[in-house]
Amino acid sequence: MQASGQTLNGSEIFFECLRRENVEYIFGYPGGSLLKVYETLYDIEDIKHILVRHEQGATHMAEGYARATGKPGVVLVTSGPGATNTVTGIANAYMDSSPMVVFTGQVPSSLIGNDAFQEADIVGITRPITKHNFLVKDVRELAITIRKAFFLATNGRPGPVLVDMPKDILNASCLFQWPETVDIRGFKPTLKCHINQIQKAAHKIANAKRPLLYIGGGVISAEASEELRAFAIQQNIPVTMTLQGLGSFPGNHPLSMGMLGMHGTYWANRAVNACDLLIAVGARFDDRVTGKVDTFAPQAYKIHNDIDPTNVDKNVKVDLPIVGDAKHFLSSLIEEMPDTVEERTAWLAQIHEWQEMCPLTYKSDDNELRTEFVIDEVSKQTQGNAVVVTDVGQHQMWTSQFYTFINPRSIITSGGLGTMGYGLPAAIGAAYGITDRPVVLFSGDGGFMMNVQELVTAVHGKVPIKIFLINNSFLGMVRQWQELFHQEKYSFTDIGDSNPDFVKVAEAFGCKAIMADNPDRAREAIKEALAWNEGPVLVDFRVFKKDMVFPMVPAGGSISDMLLERLNPKTMV
Repeated sequence: MQASGQTLNGSEIFFECLRRENVEYIFGYPGGSLLKVYETLYDIEDIKHILVRHEQGATHMAEGYARATGKPGVVLVTSGPGATNTVTGIANAYMDSSPMVVFTGQVPSSLIGNDAFQEADIVGITRPITKHNFLVKDVRELAITIRKAFFLATNGRPGPVLVDMPKDILNASCLFQWPETVDIRGFKPTLKCHINQIQKAAHKIANAKRPLLYIGGGVISAEASEELRAFAIQQNIPVTMTLQGLGSFPGNHPLSMGMLGMHGTYWANRAVNACDLLIAVGARFDDRVTGKVDTFAPQAYKIHNDIDPTNVDKNVKVDLPIVGDAKHFLSSLIEEMPDTVEERTAWLAQIHEWQEMCPLTYKSDDNELRTEFVIDEVSKQTQGNAVVVTDVGQHQMWTSQFYTFINPRSIITSGGLGTMGYGLPAAIGAAYGITDRPVVLFSGDGGFMMNVQELVTAVHGKVPIKIFLINNSFLGMVRQWQELFHQEKYSFTDIGDSNPDFVKVAEAFGCKAIMADNPDRAREAIKEALAWNEGPVLVDFRVFKKDMVFPMVPAGGSISDMLLERLNPKTMV
């Protein structure tokens, strides 16, 4: 590590700053504007560079790493197309509040605005999808800019920050000065919740007959899972979670109700409609959760805790807003709650009755392989101990239903943006961050093809991810909507004839590959894949082609309007 006061060029300053931010991995791809950076990188051993095969893959890997570890993911790409290829991944991280710092090369300062070769205004392009972004105009500003970028990405509500570095800045030299503290005008996130609001919440909770905890990914970001578990168990309050909140409360605990919303459990959605107190923590009342907002939790007094004040009252009007860190909110509530605990026997019995009325089930026989069976079997064989990554689609929703998430940071998935192609690179990034648990990827055949080139990255790095390919030869979720709401006109969703032989594709990349098309073979293939740690392994599961995810709330409908079966889709329950 270089001492402050030494003369360094911009590229040397860049790496010295990364060391001080304890960066382990860079996910990147070289190019003309970054030649000085990669020249410096040639002799660096303490920071590992992962060569991706597409810049979008770099952003998803960085996010997978960030979501698995809680540390910011780092991306390094060149100017122009290298920078613009990161846009989807940046938007994904922004929607899902994932800490990421993206460094882009830029043409020399004197050429900015001249339509120079490989020039793009990446600062302007990404302004709506970053917490903040910077164009470095002086090498003396580089260190403080990088320091601010990491601070912004990881403090308050996490998110992506971009730093654009012109080529001449990276070549210029100055005295290196590391800023020990950061003070950013206008950025003062509220961490401690107001005690008066906490006491009001405690009073409401103590007197509630039918309370419900609605938990989002903010609880995991705040490392507040232990406080959540202690509070829910102490107060006998059932817990329902968003897709990103799964694992914040143990899925095998009697108080766990699984996911709520469009493909949530029947009993979670019924509980939302019937509760008299809804306690939302680290969640943003997303449309996939609420359905028709006018009918969401109509009987409930609503408490909303979030670190981002712009989330409060944005989608659903609440009765008691409490801005602050989720860990502080929950730990303070535990201290303020009265010693007498309400049993809430009738409320818990009612929820159990709903569970009995409409459990999560799937058809199973010896000849047809169902996606639900595959996910359920992986859950059993990993005992809920895997880091599970998904792509986007039906398999993603089935994973939320049939994999039992016990620990936080156990599900990594694209929520807000719904990015097909996210899964494979995100799994690779997660595996670089987590080495003591298996990293399992569930991906549909459609999404897998969108970033299949990153299989080379996994093979080259001997990354031991388990790729469980759900191959139904359909764009399954789109097909489901076409069947239910578009007169069964399967327009460009049947991709069976154009799909490759995925086993041969994987083997061509140098990846171990297996095919399974029945439950017995699937069970053995899962066992074999979980035991393989010499690099990535792909299992091509040839599953039932026209399966459907239920329950399902139609778009724009109330969460009480759940479709429960395919045979009578117009019947609402």
